[in-house]
Amino acid sequence: MKHIAESTVRRLSLYLRFLEEYEATGHATISSGELAESGGTTSAQVRKDLSFFGSFGKRGMGYTVRDLSIAIREILGLQRPWSVIIIGAGKIGAALAQYRGFTTRGFRVVGVYDRDPARIGTKLEGVTVRAESDLERDIAKLKPDIAVLCVPGDAAQALADRVTAAGIHAVLNFAPTPLKVPKGVALRAVNMATELEILAFGLTNDGALPVR
Repeated sequence: MKHIAESTVRRLSLYLRFLEEYEATGHATISSGELAESGGTTSAQVRKDLSFFGSFGKRGMGYTVRDLSIAIREILGLQRPWSVIIIGAGKIGAALAQYRGFTTRGFRVVGVYDRDPARIGTKLEGVTVRAESDLERDIAKLKPDIAVLCVPGDAAQALADRVTAAGIHAVLNFAPTPLKVPKGVALRAVNMATELEILAFGLTNDGALPVR
């Protein structure tokens, strides 16, 4: 597949949520203009985004809501469940572990880990927090798809090294530090300070936020 911009993937995710809401209200078809509103973009951009993956809809008739929803779920890889482990059971890790919205999107938390004895053995949404020392053994048994790091910056790289060496090929990093991962491993970072700085930029510049 040709290179697809991150902004396109983000919009596809927005389109999918809007399509699901639209279907739930009984709508059978949708126009590119209506989809554009959901993604904060234009009809032309919607058509361009979808054209990367095939031909959808008919001119003058729009898109079939259910068919397009199924197609986008397949494009995003949501036609199968994904198993997730969370490392770090502090406030962010605990909140993620207990977020029920993951299940509806096909993401299942199969393990939560921490090094604090006070947290080990507690339960988060039915999942028992285990010791970090159990990581490699559990990864070999559970074969999770994604590791989420919710640990201090000085611990993140070592943990990223461990989970990727154990066979995980996707890492979501909440730690406030850049990470290096082996080739072939997908890495995403969520830097809350950066996100707040972007919002501050928008407030300072009359809402002129960068388009994502």
